[in-house]
This record gives sequence, structure tokens and C-alpha cells, in this order.
Amino acid sequence: MIEAAVPFAPRRLSLPALFLKFLRFGALAFGGPVAQIAMLRQALVDEERWIDPGRFNRLLAVLQVLPGPEAHELCVHLGMVARGRAGGLLAGLGFMLPGLVLMLGAGWLYVSYIAGNAGLAGVLMGVQIVILAIIARAVVRIGQHVIEDRTLAILALGAMAVSLLGVPFWIPLAVAGGVHALTHRPALALAIVAAGIAAAIALHGPVPIGPAPVIAAAPVTLAALFIAGLKGGLLTFGGAYTAIPYVRGDTVGRGWIGDGQFLDGIALAGVLPAPLVIFATFVGYVAGGLGGALAITAGMFLPAFAFSLILFERLEALVENPALHRFLGGVAAAVVGIIAATFVQLGTATGLRVTEPLVGLGLFVPALWLAWRLKGAWVAPALLTAGAVAGWLLLP
Repeated sequence: MIEAAVPFAPRRLSLPALFLKFLRFGALAFGGPVAQIAMLRQALVDEERWIDPGRFNRLLAVLQVLPGPEAHELCVHLGMVARGRAGGLLAGLGFMLPGLVLMLGAGWLYVSYIAGNAGLAGVLMGVQIVILAIIARAVVRIGQHVIEDRTLAILALGAMAVSLLGVPFWIPLAVAGGVHALTHRPALALAIVAAGIAAAIALHGPVPIGPAPVIAAAPVTLAALFIAGLKGGLLTFGGAYTAIPYVRGDTVGRGWIGDGQFLDGIALAGVLPAPLVIFATFVGYVAGGLGGALAITAGMFLPAFAFSLILFERLEALVENPALHRFLGGVAAAVVGIIAATFVQLGTATGLRVTEPLVGLGLFVPALWLAWRLKGAWVAPALLTAGAVAGWLLLP
């Protein structure tokens, strides 16, 4: 006799039990979004059968179109499947809490004992050089998924160029989305991009060399840090690395934190069990203490909660619109260009601080080669550890 298949439905959980379940997922969330999503799929689809695999795949496809860390948004939605909006809120909080607590502790240790310690300068520089290699690989990896034709490649290069010229981020995002939605012709896209670059040069002058200029000298405020996080949370198309330029512009660009400290935060986020956007918590702590860390974190994760808790049903219908697909495709291409421009700025700023350029290059090149060749959750922590050791041994 053939047994009937077990239906797909979450078993009844109390809200505290649901929170603890996703808290455990958060404590094990090493290895970035791919590993995190695989963990959730194995536990809640394959083993506990909360939803069927087809629905899970459709849900993931929708979340990948939207901004925000996919794994966290997936937890929010699965929490809603189990216990409604209260369940979604608790699932999302549980998943992010371990990384948040660990990053707050890391920020406190960094500010209290590490930053400004001359004996650790070489260690930190080694880590910063390696994280630049990891970012470079991430730019290429994101671009391989996003840039599907010559038009998108032209839009990405144009966004990179105008970003280096100091054009506000929203202009290349809007223009690239509009161009890709309206035309399929690379020649027309190239003409529009060339005109935009010419206008940017006329307004801003040649491409600046060195760190990005400080755009304001205003004091650090919780509201400004919240907005910095919110901007990053709303514009993370294609992965957490896409939040980097926006958070950097509103913090490093205002002189609240240095590029070296910013890279240290990204490095720490890469080894903690959390979405990579938790680097914003570190940035907020260094810039504005505990209050700043909580403010920027709230801004960063607010969209991830809001899209699933409030708007998911409508957004699921909207993403079926082909015109919106093309618009978002253009936006995503521009984001790739903006991240590439940020890599150039971070790399230039780091290069100016390296006292032994040949040693720095000798760390960067093999780190980039290894990041390119190796795969797995262990790669980033291993490379960062090697960079720290090499920096301690080779850099003053």
C-alpha cells in the first residue's frame, strides 16, 4: 500500500517557538546568501515541508528582483506563512539578531582596543587589501548575472564613469532604467551614455584621483545614519555588495569614518553569521556609537521587513510586468557600474595609505586569484585570516 504524501504546511508553532527557530537559523547563517538560502530550503522545504518546492522557487525569484538581503526577506515571508505578520516580524528579528549582537560586540572591541593601535596597523592593512580583492570578485560575479547584452554593458560602464565624476547615484539609476525600458538598441544607449558623460565632465571636471571628496562637514546624527541605512536597504539590487557605495557615500563621504575602517567593517561582516549588510552596523557604531549602530541597522533592514509584511502580494503581481523587468534590469546594470566605481575609489584610497606598494600588490593579486578560483563558505574567512597574517609579517 502506497502511503499518501505528507501535505505541505507548517506545523503549528507558538510565536516564541517560531522566534527561537529562526534565531537558531541566524546563529548558523555563515557563508553568505547562497549558503543561508540552502539551509532554509533544506530545513523548511525538504525536511519540514512548510511550502512546496515550486512555491519556494517562485518566492525566491520575486525576492531576488526586489532590493534587500534575500535570505532575510525569505525568513520574514516564511514566518508569515507559519503565523501571519507577527510570525514574519519575529522570524526576521530572530534571523538577524545573532549577527547584530556579534557585530555590536565587534564594533565595541574595534573602537575600544583596535582602532589607532599602531601594532595592529599592518594586520588591518592586510585585511583591507584582501577585502578589496573579494569586492572585485563580487563585482564581476554580480555583473555576470546582471549584464546579459551589450546595452546593459554600456549602461554599466556609463554608470561607473559618471559615478567617478561625482554624479549623484540616483541619476545613473534612473537614466539606465529608463533607457533599458525604452530601447533595445545598443547604439542609442551608447549615444545617451556618451552625452551623459560629456555633461558630467562639463559640470564636474575630469575623473578625480584619490579618495572620494567629503560632501559635507555636518555632525553625526541618528537621523542621517538611519537614512544612510535606508538608502542602502532600498538599493541592494543583486546582493549585499550593492549597498556598499550608498552607505559609503553617506558616511565616508561625510568624513564620519575612514575608508580603512569601512573596509574593516565589510571584512568582519564576511565572517559573521549574518547577512553581509550587517557591515552597516559596524559603520554606524564607529561613526555614532551604539545609537548610531542601531539607527543605521534599522534603516538597512526596514525595507526587508516592509516588502514582505506589507506589499508582497502586490509586488508579486508587479514583477510579472515585462516593462518593469527591463527597467529593473537597467537599474541593476547601473548598480554594477556604481559598485565598480566604489571599488576604484576604495582601491585608490587604500593604495595611497600602503607604505610598501609592491607588498600590497603582492597581497592583492594572489588574493584576487584565490577568490576567483575557490568557492565555499570558508573562502572569505580563510583569505581574510591569511591577509591579516601577511599584513602583520610584511607591512609596518
